Amino acid sequence: MTTAVSASGVGPLLRRWREERRISQLELALRADSSARHISFVETGRSRPSEDMVLRLAEHLDVPVRERNSLLLAAGYAPRYAETPLGDPAMEALREGMERLLQGYEPYPALVVDGTYNVLAANRGIAMLLEDLPEHLLAPPLNAMRITLHPEGLAPRICNLPEWRGHLLQQMERQIAPARSDALRSLYDEVAAYPLPEGGDERSMAAGEAPYPYFALPLRIEHDGRVLSFVSSISTFNTPLDVTVAELAIETFLPADPATVKYLQSLTP
Repeated sequence: MTTAVSASGVGPLLRRWREERRISQLELALRADSSARHISFVETGRSRPSEDMVLRLAEHLDVPVRERNSLLLAAGYAPRYAETPLGDPAMEALREGMERLLQGYEPYPALVVDGTYNVLAANRGIAMLLEDLPEHLLAPPLNAMRITLHPEGLAPRICNLPEWRGHLLQQMERQIAPARSDALRSLYDEVAAYPLPEGGDERSMAAGEAPYPYFALPLRIEHDGRVLSFVSSISTFNTPLDVTVAELAIETFLPADPATVKYLQSLTP
């Protein structure tokens, strides 16, 4: 027996996520230990899924934690995941752990951002790269995408700006598609509209410059008369049970050549 629910309920949302992940009803049913018929009934609103089924489907569709709460609400259930402010006493161990990680990574740059790239913590390696930037870009909330791509920010210092800019915009596009975040979309529209500094293409494709001898696209940035090269790595928390934690990302910048290693280590007391 099925229970009719509104077509504007959880069914269309689940269908959107399934199509976003390019998974058939049959494949999703096999993953979630269900049947294609039941998945079809849920998506069309002919059947109301249980709370456990909503969470199971969300897990197999890799739905972000914030959006899982939205699915539960659309299905008529209470949200499952809390959203605890990072400054809450309950987050003390997490904050201290991230601070130790950032400090331990010095002298190499590392930072922590939230789901819209606001910088929540950073080490002295990041502070070094931000030296002499305008105060209006450094005022809270400091945003990593804005400060990197703004024509008064790091953009003029990035030697391979077209490539690095393209990488960052593609990264944001991948996040926007499933998240449907208005704040993230607004940020993307803003930074994508920033003009490239004059001569950016020429700097990136300098005549006679050898191809990158790197294992990943580097960030090549000028600092104090030198060109430093980094490759970045982004880490997130496994199986988060809180929306805030789920949206945290720790980005570390690994020196990509011996000259960068030597220079950064020379700055260490």
